[in-house]
Formats: sequence, C-alpha cells, structure tokens
Amino acid sequence: MDKIKDTKTFMRITHRYLGYFLAGIMAIYAVSGILLVYRDTDFLKKEKKYEKIIDKNLSEKELGKELKIKNFEVTKTEGSILKFKQGTYDSSTGEAKYMKKELPFVLDKMTKLHKSQSKDTLSPLNVFFGISLFFFVISSFWMFKPKTKIFKRGIAFTVAGIIVSIILLLI
Repeated sequence: MDKIKDTKTFMRITHRYLGYFLAGIMAIYAVSGILLVYRDTDFLKKEKKYEKIIDKNLSEKELGKELKIKNFEVTKTEGSILKFKQGTYDSSTGEAKYMKKELPFVLDKMTKLHKSQSKDTLSPLNVFFGISLFFFVISSFWMFKPKTKIFKRGIAFTVAGIIVSIILLLI
C-alpha cells in the first residue's frame, strides 16, 4: 500500500481508492438519475396488468392510495363499479382491475435506491455515498499544486460550475 506522508498524499490516495470502491454505485446513481429525469414520461416503461381483491367500499382517495396510482381520479361510476383511466374497481366485491406502466425490474430497483428515505434499509449506503461524493469535491483540490497552471484552470472551472449551478437553481 502507498505510504501516507502528508495531507496531499492522504487526499490523493483516499480519492483514488474510494473512487475505485464506489465505481459501481456511481454508475447506478448515474443511470437512475438520468431515468428519474424522465419519470413523468413512459420512457422504457412497460404496461403491466393487475387484478386483485382489496377492501370494499373504498373512497376515491383511499382507492388511489391503495393502488399506488398518482393523480388518481374516478372518471365514471356505474352502480358499484368505479371507472378510472387505468381500470375499474368494484366497490361491492373489492375487485380492482387496472394497468400501470412500470420500469423493468432492475431499472425500478435502481431508481428506488436513488430515491430512498431515512426509513429505508439502504439509507446508510446513500448517506455514505453522499459523504464520499463530498469528499471527492474537497479532495480534488489536493490533486495538483496550487501554483500550477492546471490548478488555476481547475479553480476557474470550479467557479464557473458554481455560477452555472446557482443560475440553474434560481430559474
């Protein structure tokens, strides 16, 4: 293993091996992040049919929550049958027949990892990844000596990136 002599060496070595260690998760986050940009479209989604028995006599709000359909809205009611864009629900029997467009299994798991919450079992991985990314930001400033042309150019690109990010956040 490399000898750590000073802060610069520590940052460079840690940056290198942490980068190798996190290469897989960075690829997953990159792909799932791109997919999440298009989550409001049907990009790569396949239609899947569901038929299941749920509680009887659910309200419109309860039904949408039970079926996990966003922007759920009943369009028509015929007796005990509630019709909605994705299918039907018989409030007397609790039978729901509907269709949902979903990502393939692996891509769906990737996007769920990307959107995890503190209550999820993988949330510590997300926190570790976030801290690691922040370390990459900080440690990159130890890659080159401050008086070199490449370091000064790097600082200019950093400032430009910060300005572009702030502008994009504000519009």
